[in-house]
Amino acid sequence: MLAIFVAAPALADGTAAQRAACEDDAYRFCQAQVPDAIAIEKCLRASAASISPACRTELGLVAPASEHEASAGGKKRKR
Repeated sequence: MLAIFVAAPALADGTAAQRAACEDDAYRFCQAQVPDAIAIEKCLRASAASISPACRTELGLVAPASEHEASAGGKKRKR
């Protein structure tokens, strides 16, 4: 399974968290783009609605939960 990251240098340069978050999605949705790392990333971004939340976060397609709550108008309790 790690072959995609060996064959795809741009993804291989990603962090361990990025590889862990997106590897399954890359195989599931972007198999035809292997080993083109740029094409894989474009494919994952185009498949954003279907890929895992962890991969979306690693690709910067969603804000982390704390930022998302703040931008969504989440209210904090005053003490």
